Amino acid sequence: MSLLLAEQSWPDLKGRRPLVVVPLGSCEQHGLHLPVDTDSSIATAVAWQAVRELGADTDVLLAPTQPYTASGEHEGFPGTVSIGCEAVHLLLVELGRSLSRWCGRMLIVNGHGGNNATLAEAVAQLRRERRDVAWWPCAVGRGDAHAGRTETSMLMALRPLAVRGDRARAGRTEPVEELMGELVRTSVRAVSSNGVLGDPSGASAAEGENLLNEMSTRLSAAVRSWTVRRGRLVRAPAGVMS
Repeated sequence: MSLLLAEQSWPDLKGRRPLVVVPLGSCEQHGLHLPVDTDSSIATAVAWQAVRELGADTDVLLAPTQPYTASGEHEGFPGTVSIGCEAVHLLLVELGRSLSRWCGRMLIVNGHGGNNATLAEAVAQLRRERRDVAWWPCAVGRGDAHAGRTETSMLMALRPLAVRGDRARAGRTEPVEELMGELVRTSVRAVSSNGVLGDPSGASAAEGENLLNEMSTRLSAAVRSWTVRRGRLVRAPAGVMS
């Protein structure tokens, strides 16, 4: 049986209450060397790997990826498409309301950090409406902020032909926390002329595969415990279930 929502017909879903996993990405610049669908590709890959693992004993479906979200900070670069935070909030709330008519639970797997605040607000609203919705961020603790070694490695693992290594250049390499004030006041273009916040040097497909596997493993564990705190899905301590 297919684990893809897009391949179901309505009789396939009759009488079921599956968990539906929705990857959320972006369409935004990722430096000189990575494609604009980088965030969407990562969110989709992590979600799909987790869905395949969970599908052995859980009724779960992977929904089509939503690629157009809030990327206003990147609009100084061609290729970026942003619909703004207000539209993203409305989109997510209506998705949750519609899916909740027939699914049991909905999980949004987010690949773009710029969506986090809006996503948290939208999921909180859905949960106040007593819908079993949660979200989970694709993140690695030791990663750089944007189009650096972390994302370059993951794209090398997923789609090596889409990575233009001859164009890869470092951008601003300070911790993103130090740049955040300037980013908020201006834009990514004003902070980094090539759109990179980090350094892609040393990226490798092997590192990217390890990072993707690590995230999908954490995601699968979090789904199995289904512990939701303030709308975010987190892995429960051993022996604790929600």
